[in-house]
Amino acid sequence: MQTLPQQGRVQWLAVRPERRAAMLIVDSVMAEAGKGLVGDRYKSINGKRQVTLIQAEHLPAIASMVGFSQLDPARLRRNIVVKGINLLALKDKLFQIGGAVFQGSGLAHPCSRMEEILGPGGYNAMRGHGGITAMVHKSGIIRLHDSVIYRP
Repeated sequence: MQTLPQQGRVQWLAVRPERRAAMLIVDSVMAEAGKGLVGDRYKSINGKRQVTLIQAEHLPAIASMVGFSQLDPARLRRNIVVKGINLLALKDKLFQIGGAVFQGSGLAHPCSRMEEILGPGGYNAMRGHGGITAMVHKSGIIRLHDSVIYRP
């Protein structure tokens, strides 16, 4: 359980400035310890869901289940899309992305809005593929293509 030699890569970054607002796609973002991502609506809310992450490898599976040929990550409302590392292995663990350190805090379960965004069955298509939530443990800048590394 403590061995995770794989390194992931950031494929996509975005913040949600307010509830139901369009995702703002960015090339870099500041993660603030104990708060979240600068410009994201969850930044000012104390809690375990400061940042959401999803695996790029799950996007084609979700798209297939809702009948899409491909799926824009912005539709799923997650902050960071990573590729090459199993996010579930990072639940409750420390990991680094760029200059920031995070602690996996839980699963990013889908919300009922996925029915609206993805169509009928969208909620169930996301189940088990929604990614994880994390708290910012140490502040730092995250950029596209940064490594995602487990920190034992």
